[in-house]
Amino acid sequence: MKRMPCMEAVVAVLESEGVDTVFGIPGAAILPLYAAMRKSSIRHITVRHEEGGTHAADGWARVTGNVGVCLGTSGPAGTNMITGLYTALADSIPMICVTGQAPRGKLHQESFQAVDIVEIARPVTKWAVQLKEPAQAPWVFREAFRVARSGRPGPVLIDLPIDVQRGTCLYDEELDEPFPVDMPAPPPTFVRAAMSMLAEARRPMILAGGGVVIADAACELRTLAEHLQVPVQVTLMGKGAFPEDHPLFAGMAGTQTQTRWGNAAFLESDLVLAVGARFGDRHTGDLETYRRGRRFIHVDIEPTQIGRVFEPDLGVVGHARPALLAMVDEARRTGPPRKAGRWPRRVAELRGTLSRRDDFDDVPIKPPRVFKEINEFFGRDTTFVTAIGLYQIWSGQFQKTYLPRRYLVCGQAGPLGWEIPAAIGVKCAHPDRQVVAVVGDYSFQFLMEEIAVAAQYRIPFVIVMINNEYLGLIRQAEMPYDMNYAVDLHYGEGGIDHVKLMEAFGCPARKVEAPGDLAGALAWASGTAERERLPVLVEVMVEREANAAMGPSLDAITEYEPLPEMALAVDWSD
Repeated sequence: MKRMPCMEAVVAVLESEGVDTVFGIPGAAILPLYAAMRKSSIRHITVRHEEGGTHAADGWARVTGNVGVCLGTSGPAGTNMITGLYTALADSIPMICVTGQAPRGKLHQESFQAVDIVEIARPVTKWAVQLKEPAQAPWVFREAFRVARSGRPGPVLIDLPIDVQRGTCLYDEELDEPFPVDMPAPPPTFVRAAMSMLAEARRPMILAGGGVVIADAACELRTLAEHLQVPVQVTLMGKGAFPEDHPLFAGMAGTQTQTRWGNAAFLESDLVLAVGARFGDRHTGDLETYRRGRRFIHVDIEPTQIGRVFEPDLGVVGHARPALLAMVDEARRTGPPRKAGRWPRRVAELRGTLSRRDDFDDVPIKPPRVFKEINEFFGRDTTFVTAIGLYQIWSGQFQKTYLPRRYLVCGQAGPLGWEIPAAIGVKCAHPDRQVVAVVGDYSFQFLMEEIAVAAQYRIPFVIVMINNEYLGLIRQAEMPYDMNYAVDLHYGEGGIDHVKLMEAFGCPARKVEAPGDLAGALAWASGTAERERLPVLVEVMVEREANAAMGPSLDAITEYEPLPEMALAVDWSD
């Protein structure tokens, strides 16, 4: 072991953990770490707001599966990170936020920018810790990576008093390596019980949540579904876990981000095998309706998730990949691949009769038409990033996804402004991949300063803005109150001129007001972004009164013919 500045040991840990890019803003209380990073291979992206830095690290983590890292100084840098930490915790994203801090001896004296960020961050992290001694530095960071990755992944905050950063420690990077991360497989008895329940069901369905994507278990999921010929639905966080053009794809159930035929298929199912799904309220809606007439198997790596929303008929604790692989092995042991029966054909029938229309030629443009053009223009390998609002709901209803880690959405926390910095993180992780941020006009304005980051570092991606010039989702929620209060964003000749705003950042932009111009605008934006190495905006003006489904949609399916009782009794494998 050799003695070295403890922050140099920290940087060596970051490199060995696979971190090649970090996002942050330097400040006086974090400079020893920055000084150590100068000698490393790590690329630093200077963001314009620490919240933007957390969302960029979040986007980087979602597409790589590795731990994203965000750096900031003391005081407001840490408090600005709280929204990003909450977002990562809610969506199970591994991330480490590092903050500078006043000297240990000054923390009780109301020193400049000294705030107890550990206590502030504790409710929105898996672990929040302040480094007390220089000798702890490499070990605290190793443990932070292990905690962020283990079990249900999530964020960690490490607070670094500046006097600790200036210390030294004994460390030898040739001897050190990442701590192992456990991937627990479920007990065989539970696997056999789950497969027995599947075999007994007439109309089973697999529900793939975000845990399948996080576990890189899409291949095992598809193998199991195809062997058993069981239809597969995805949650919003699970989009991409199963290709949406696969014959067994059964849509999406929910109260907002859903397909009508997916809701109908779910209501006709009699057993649901949920893997890596947390049964969020926007997915389940009314629990009595959601649960009525069907049994549930819940597979999750986090034991306390099972029974949190409702008690399943069978709970199975395990990592999604070994759990699905064990189910595949059990299915192969007990029988050959099944042929498609009446139940998969019924799901296909619902898909063919209950799909929503998206080919509108109206002016102003109807939002479904925007997603029709997006689906048709961009390739299967494109990574889409979107946040919260009506445009997220339309995206969930209309946008097609075929591969894991290609559809990124801040699902549970839903922070406005997430898309632009997240897209920056995605493009930094995969510079050769097409990246598209689908934004609303209001969400764009939350963190639009991060456009300067993309322009500075020549990070190209396409921004598709769906602009209705007011807070559409809030206006829709206000309808039961017979009000339309504080939601208008229009002023002057039309509010913010987003085209001029992008041009002020040195970035190209174009406004589209007719549906026939959408395809050409997307082609222009895609080509220009890669040629100029800049973010490019396509602002689409849509009708102001466009709404999206809200409320208990699972209980409001009226436009389809349910299976007659005799057909419901037919063995699903027939």
